[in-house]
Amino acid sequence: MRHGRAGNHLSRTTAHRDALIRNLAAALIEHERIRTTLPKARNLRPFIEKLVTLSKDGSLHRRRLVVSRLHDKTAAKKLFDVIGPRFKSRPGGYTRILKLAKRRLGDGGEQAIIEFVERTPKGEGQPEAKAAEVAQPKAKKPAKKASAGA
Repeated sequence: MRHGRAGNHLSRTTAHRDALIRNLAAALIEHERIRTTLPKARNLRPFIEKLVTLSKDGSLHRRRLVVSRLHDKTAAKKLFDVIGPRFKSRPGGYTRILKLAKRRLGDGGEQAIIEFVERTPKGEGQPEAKAAEVAQPKAKKPAKKASAGA
């Protein structure tokens, strides 16, 4: 009997499926738009929407919950600093899934794009550390050697 076996298991063990969803979520947070198969995108959507809901409130407890589910501190930081505040007034529906017409080469799997409904314009989503690195000049050239003929 199949009691309590709802949901698509993606032909993977539980640990493998959990790791896959975490990695897809971290990639989606980093790039704000990823291309994957349709079943993976459909599995990812509820996971990422719950994380965005948690990130709307920046308390320490919520940060720890997100890091424990995501296993990626840099993605969690971007989630709380950039993505969470962007959806502060939105009650839900943070992602969209777009089906692609071309099927994947090899097994013919249906492709899809999953993205956030509101995206960061190019160049604005950089954390302060990266922006500071860009603003600083490159390493200085070594000083000229004094001539020995004096």
